[in-house]
Amino acid sequence: MSKKQKRLLIRIVIAAVLLIVLHFIPVTGYAQLALYLVPYFIIGYDVLRKAGLGIIHGEIFDENFLMSIATIGAILLGVFGQNSYAESIEVMLFYQIGELFQSYAVGKSRRNITALMDIRPDYANIERNGQIEQVDPDDVPIGSEIVIRPGERIPLDGIIIEGASSLNTSALTGESLPRQVSVGDDIISGCVNIDGLLRVKVTKPFEESTVSKILDLVENSSLKKARAENFITKFAHYYTPIVCIGAALLAVIPPLFVGGWMDWISRALTFLVISCPCALVISIPLSFFGGIGGASRAGILVKGGNYLEALASTRTVVFDKTGTLTKGIFAVAQTVPVEGISASDLLETAALAESYSNHPISRSLREAVGHPLDASRTQEVEEIAGNGITAKVDAKTVAVGNARLMERLGIHYVPNQEIGTVIYVAIEGQFAGSILISDQVKPTSALAIQGLQAQGVHTVMLTGDSAAVANTVGKQLNIDQVHSQLLPADKVTQVEKLLDEKPEHSTLAFVGDGINDAPVLSRADIGIAMGAMGSDAAIEAADIVLMDDDPNKISLAMRISRKCLRIVKENIVFALGVKLVCLVLGALGQAGMQAAIFADVGVMVLAVLNAIRTLRVR
Repeated sequence: MSKKQKRLLIRIVIAAVLLIVLHFIPVTGYAQLALYLVPYFIIGYDVLRKAGLGIIHGEIFDENFLMSIATIGAILLGVFGQNSYAESIEVMLFYQIGELFQSYAVGKSRRNITALMDIRPDYANIERNGQIEQVDPDDVPIGSEIVIRPGERIPLDGIIIEGASSLNTSALTGESLPRQVSVGDDIISGCVNIDGLLRVKVTKPFEESTVSKILDLVENSSLKKARAENFITKFAHYYTPIVCIGAALLAVIPPLFVGGWMDWISRALTFLVISCPCALVISIPLSFFGGIGGASRAGILVKGGNYLEALASTRTVVFDKTGTLTKGIFAVAQTVPVEGISASDLLETAALAESYSNHPISRSLREAVGHPLDASRTQEVEEIAGNGITAKVDAKTVAVGNARLMERLGIHYVPNQEIGTVIYVAIEGQFAGSILISDQVKPTSALAIQGLQAQGVHTVMLTGDSAAVANTVGKQLNIDQVHSQLLPADKVTQVEKLLDEKPEHSTLAFVGDGINDAPVLSRADIGIAMGAMGSDAAIEAADIVLMDDDPNKISLAMRISRKCLRIVKENIVFALGVKLVCLVLGALGQAGMQAAIFADVGVMVLAVLNAIRTLRVR
């Protein structure tokens, strides 16, 4: 409990004790007023102060104004013999109890997220003159070598150049199983080194590191409000002055005809207390905040409440294939050279042409060669998007790519009918052979598709790969619709068609991981990026990031969003329903201050309790 909460609790206890004591003190008149004002100001001075500041700044109609008017009115009624001093203190007392509870609930939500995202490293170890020095991660430039000892948090993104260990990635991915790493593996900041000494070469400055981006996403997620939050803000803006005017009319018009001024003023004050919109104003943002926090704990980063809300109405999910539904870890499965060229020469020529590319296929070619390559043998590299690469290798013109590249260059080639990604190689304009590269479907991809289809979602796969490979993967995963041999621009076109065809009042989500997916991620209603292995451009363009690259987390994210929206709707219906009934009863004189307190504080407490259920993720 914070110091502020402790001070409020002390004030509540003191005011409650004084209220009980005053009940047994037989005083009347101004002495009674003076005694009751003591606990009233103890418990309500901050509410009166906020109401006064609101009036000064032109923001009059809020809950502080309503509470102040209602309780001051009750005190004035007491002056005129209505014996309502105790009621004024009770209203303020229970309102503050509700505020304390709400503050604790919000604080708990924030602590859960803060603890979850407590991944900012305090220091980085740099070795200087044989001694380990701790420096601020912000001060470590790219290319530096840092040392990470067992038990320490990884401060910066980099590549392991020495050592092997297990990493605890739970704070980032929500997964409890450690990840094994060794020399040559990429590691990301925010993970904890478990059992080995690692020497790492830094590849990104701290402000561009994974941990920095995650913290920025979570901290700024509350700035993007959902439609339900904006609705409540607008609703309260109009609702509060309307009920104030209604209370004023209730206090003035009926007694002009039937008399009983004190009774009608009392009803109007009760009406004001009942009408306070605290339950909605507090519980709705808390619901979305809790939903974002619960998703973060599961390794799903949502950039705003608006995206969480939109995800609940998703009826179409479009997937990229490589690196999204498949592992994106390619391996050479077959080499088919033409007569006169050896398989090793064909493979080495293709790997040299691809030596400057970081594409998974390019890496697989270099790894298959089995020995280091001299990249200086390659010049004049030109990448043709969606086709492949042309380059000079040992002064010979080499073309490495798919069938479209061969057709584009007018090279006659022998099609390879095997299932997989086929790379065709041409040397000096003559077909030299083909290389078959295969990818593996992720273990959770089938579960991801099943989980989405069980929620009534239509699944689509878009890929630049061949029709044979795409159809094989689509059949294996039981995807509803498959489109293959697409360039990045073709993917955007397909998504636009799907956007036109989607059901009314529904959203379309695209899931991808590569740089070429960034335009489609931006074009879709909701962009979902693979965060662990995905490119920076894809993560930047996306609205939701899956930190462990597990596509099965998409259906989990949808369940979280739908639960969050369900709780929001429950709170809206419950709060408005109770208030409407109590407002009518209060206007008719059938509900007193006790009912007003329940309609305000009681409903707020119940709504907040319901809202914090969004933090729980199964």
